[in-house]
Formats: sequence, C-alpha cells, structure tokens
Amino acid sequence: MTDRTTYSPAGQRASNSWAAGGIIFAAVLMMMAGSFQALAGLVALFQDSFYASTANYVFEVDVTSWGWIHLLVGILLVLAGVGVLSGNLAARIVGIGLAGLSAIANFLFIPHYPFWSLAIIAVDIYVIWALVAHGDELAD
Repeated sequence: MTDRTTYSPAGQRASNSWAAGGIIFAAVLMMMAGSFQALAGLVALFQDSFYASTANYVFEVDVTSWGWIHLLVGILLVLAGVGVLSGNLAARIVGIGLAGLSAIANFLFIPHYPFWSLAIIAVDIYVIWALVAHGDELAD
C-alpha cells in the first residue's frame, strides 16, 4: 500500500485532503450516531415496552437504565463531534473514549435491539479509527 502523504519543500508534512475529509465524516457520524443514540434513549425512557427484554441474558439491566445510558452517551457524542469539527485535540481524545464506550454499551444492548446495536458498533469502530489514524489532519 502506498503512502499518500505529501511533504513540502521544507520537509514538513502537508495536510492530506482525504484524511481531513475522513475526519469531517467521522465527526458528522459522531453527531448523527449520538443523536440517534439519544433518541433511542428517549424511547426507552418514555415507552420502555418498545424494546424486547430477553430472559437469562448475562447482563440484565432495566430498559429505563439503558435509556439513561444511551441518552447521556448520545449527548456527549454530539458535543464531542462538534469539538472534533473545530479541530480540538481534547475533543478528539474524548471522542475516542466515548466511541469506545458507545460500542461497549451497544454490545450489551444487543439482546434488546440487535440490528441497531450492530450498526452503531460499526459506526463507532470507524470513528475510533479515523480519530486515531488521521485526527491531526483536521487541526492542520
């Protein structure tokens, strides 16, 4: 695989537009996934019979508790996504942690809503990769 990073005559690394586009895409995905997760949390809070409860699952947590977890993580993801768009390093670090936390929470939520949880886990994995691999490109 070839490295597409270009260097300026002074030897400094020039910004890669593909990487910056990936970071912008990851930040937008963070905000969208956070919004969707907050919406799922609100549904669990206001209509807890919407989600199916499975018996004998290792991690048994009340649906209302999942609602609060999803609402909190979703709001924090939206705020971190806004920070990543501004090029803030702290928002990138928090975004990586929140995306990991979101993936874990959705893994534990699989028995209640499997397809949705797996889709959000995939988005979280992409966000983590983009923020770790190319996060500094947007700040440049």
